[in-house]
Amino acid sequence: MNFFKRLFKIGQSEANSALDKMEDPIKMTEQGIRDMKDDLEKSLEALAQVKALSIRAKNETEEYITKAEDYQQKAMLILKKAQSGDLDMSEADRLAKEALVKKEENQQHMTRTKEESEKFDKSVAQLEKNVQEIKQNISKWENELKTLKARVKVSKATKNLNKQMAEIDSSSTVSMLERMKDKVNQEEALAEAYGDIANASKSIDDEIDKVIDVTEANAEDDLEKLKEQLGFNDQKDS
Repeated sequence: MNFFKRLFKIGQSEANSALDKMEDPIKMTEQGIRDMKDDLEKSLEALAQVKALSIRAKNETEEYITKAEDYQQKAMLILKKAQSGDLDMSEADRLAKEALVKKEENQQHMTRTKEESEKFDKSVAQLEKNVQEIKQNISKWENELKTLKARVKVSKATKNLNKQMAEIDSSSTVSMLERMKDKVNQEEALAEAYGDIANASKSIDDEIDKVIDVTEANAEDDLEKLKEQLGFNDQKDS
């Protein structure tokens, strides 16, 4: 059937490595499922129609059987009438023969409709099998579609991560680190140079003051002057 061909195409779409986008097999699977559902609807409609024909053939068979039996009974009644003298024998023979002809016609119709009924029953069984198979395939591929969509999400996330990792150039990273290192070394050397310049610009007074604590010497002089004003020196002399 056509849906088996579509199933094969769906399988091909999943396995085809030439496809660039994962959306393609998803769309093809979704279309395949829609096609199978259309086939299911058509198969159900055909199944209903064939079942109706089978039921009609069975009903007709029963009707022809009843009619054949009825004509058989009528032929017997006609002959009994002739036997009892209620009906002319030649007329009874004619009518009984016509009844038997009708009986034979109905038996032939009964045979035909019975054969048709059996054929319809076989068609019904085959259609029911096809319907069940389509339902199973739809269920299978709907589950496959869910799995496929989940795989697409995972593959996209993995692809994006791998792409980001791939865009990180290890050589350029090392080069950038080397440039940063050179920059730091340059800044440190420049700071040291400014320090040397600052030290070279100090005056001799700065160097002397560094050796002698001028503040402490001035404090000693101020202390002696203060004591002299207060008369500490006169007290020592007396």
